[in-house]
Amino acid sequence: MTRARALRIRCLGVAGIRDVAASPTLQDALRRLAATPYRHDVDDVGPGATPAEAQHAVSATLLWHLRVLSGWQPTGGADVVRALAAGFEISNARHHVRSLSAEEPRPDPAGGPSSDAARPPPYRLGALATAWTSLARTRTPAELRAALAASVWGDPGDDSPAAVATGMRVSAALRLAAVVPDAARWAAARLALLLARETFVVGRRLPDVSVRRAARLLGPRAVRAASYDDFRRALPPTARWLLDDVGEAADLWRAEGWWWDAVERDGMELLRRSRFGPQPVVGAVALLSVDAWRTRGALELAARGGGPGDWPAEVLDAPR
Repeated sequence: MTRARALRIRCLGVAGIRDVAASPTLQDALRRLAATPYRHDVDDVGPGATPAEAQHAVSATLLWHLRVLSGWQPTGGADVVRALAAGFEISNARHHVRSLSAEEPRPDPAGGPSSDAARPPPYRLGALATAWTSLARTRTPAELRAALAASVWGDPGDDSPAAVATGMRVSAALRLAAVVPDAARWAAARLALLLARETFVVGRRLPDVSVRRAARLLGPRAVRAASYDDFRRALPPTARWLLDDVGEAADLWRAEGWWWDAVERDGMELLRRSRFGPQPVVGAVALLSVDAWRTRGALELAARGGGPGDWPAEVLDAPR
């Protein structure tokens, strides 16, 4: 679709992102971004903003672009964008359940503001929401779990912040694979990375209901694997490709950048397709999302002083 392809100009691009990363301070980086398509929300970031607040503004601008793109679509196309944008509702729910579970707010031992002040505002989801309106009204973790169970997200298996976040991510992966076939390998590989981190790095087993759901994409042998090697060998090809070169669980962090590289490559190909259908929309969302991910990384580097030679290839380089 022409409008989906037109959104490509909303990307900052590798050269622009490198300029942001080279900024000597975070405020300098934000001034650069204020002259780019990210100004939609970056303009609202005041002096003294933290890196997390600046990164939240970049993500909020991405969400705005996705809402615009969704508004151009027929019902089926809007469902595609909603499935691809599920991470924003997960973020809202994750911060909400943390506040309900007393993980936030916490008094600052130095006497400053509580961590409630550092909690980001919820993303404005608009028509991309699936259940956020009802989730936002909950007042206890148990209520939140019940609201999730009554929605398309399903029961996360527990009301702890970790279980809620992980359960929603598993559910989102399954929904993405079902609604957006062109993104099925992204969903499977991302789910494999999530399960590997939780199980073999953090040492935390997913609730049984999330394990059963994950098995629908990864297979029962993978989700029951007792070791990282067994897990990797049991994965289906749709997910195994991401971990082929990650021989140790401690190196899983490398797969994050490789996953985004693959999303960018696939997105470029989807956007080039001239036929009618959701492919150009999926491609546009992919490229906008990759650009925002790299821009958030560039802000982190700028907050550390920026400068040449400080740019990890996993964050800023074009795909291999």
